Amino acid sequence: MPGTETAPIFDVDTHMYETAESLTRHLPAEYESAVQFVQIGKRTRLAINGRITDFIPNPTFDRVAAPGAHEPFFAGRNVDGLTLREMQGRAIDCPPATRGPEERLAEMDRQGVRESIVFPTLASLVEHSSADDPQLTLAIVHALNQWMLEHWGFAHEGRIFTTPVINCAEVDGARRELAYLLENGARIALIKPAPVKGLHGWRSPALPEFDPFWRDVEDAGLPIALHASQPPLDEYINKWEPPNTQNFMAMSAFRWLALGHREISDMIGSLICHGTLTRFPKLRIASVENGSSWIPPLFHDLADLTNKMPQNFPEDPLEVFRRNIWVSPFWEGSVADVVETVGWDKVMFGSDYPHPEGLPEPKGYWKYAEGMDRRRTWDFMGDNARRFMGLPIANPDPDAALPPSLATAGRQP
Repeated sequence: MPGTETAPIFDVDTHMYETAESLTRHLPAEYESAVQFVQIGKRTRLAINGRITDFIPNPTFDRVAAPGAHEPFFAGRNVDGLTLREMQGRAIDCPPATRGPEERLAEMDRQGVRESIVFPTLASLVEHSSADDPQLTLAIVHALNQWMLEHWGFAHEGRIFTTPVINCAEVDGARRELAYLLENGARIALIKPAPVKGLHGWRSPALPEFDPFWRDVEDAGLPIALHASQPPLDEYINKWEPPNTQNFMAMSAFRWLALGHREISDMIGSLICHGTLTRFPKLRIASVENGSSWIPPLFHDLADLTNKMPQNFPEDPLEVFRRNIWVSPFWEGSVADVVETVGWDKVMFGSDYPHPEGLPEPKGYWKYAEGMDRRRTWDFMGDNARRFMGLPIANPDPDAALPPSLATAGRQP
């Protein structure tokens, strides 16, 4: 494919493996007993507010599955019917590139990656596990962000952009955390795509009461990533089958089916239907590691609602999506799904390195890629992410003509 060897990659979906102290080192003394790593037999588990969570099987990450170990499963090539645990084989020592920025830079150079967004891994279970205590949630999130700034920085060498977390359970707390991140040079922040539990019970963070926070985000020009995390649907799914485990490697087929991508579709639907993206039209929101198969049904439903309830939509909701939302489809997914609905300028590459469900190497994407000319290659593999982040693009010929097949698909940059 033309351009695949020279396109500078911006990988928008990579991860760190946090150390145990990431949640505890900066935690205020009054919450010390609320976050504990406990030994159960030979295994270490994380307990928050006295409840053990097994969403992440080994929260210390001393031993992990090899990067890309689950590739055959997610690529639909599990011909032997192996479980995820069987497929991954023997665990490996935690790669140094997952533990610190200098080691990650060396690995990026080896992989041919110029920039990357690096998400925490352990953080994906925090807000779910501590939801019943909003103040504890805010304390853990702030402690994690302090550790991340201290250990990784928020924009290391202008190449590694970590994603500190903002929890929206309390509007003033979210505004304080945002101010802290901005004061310390954050270039992007992570928000869980889910309702939050605050003083008034469960709420969407897109309701008007959260406008002061979103106004701050828009004024700062800070891009927001909505990355998949522990889904908030356990209570619902447990009505359909016994609550066996939340460990993603041991979930039943029905739990995989029912979880789907409901949370990201509902989150973005809320941002549109509750009017946040209309009140703050300059917000830049990215869906990461949520796939793209949920987009056509959401577009269908929004179009249908517009015909039935036009008074509820001061703007065309599909155009609002296209204006404000970027999407990083699964590496095994379809880029065309995003192009045909959202537009070519809003699709970004992510490998999910070093997770077992990701790619062993970001350049391994090319065996799953659809045909791309030079323009498509440079935009998808990096420049669309740079536009999202507000960075200079790398394509030396950004005005190159789009191929005829693309000119009629979605919006053009």
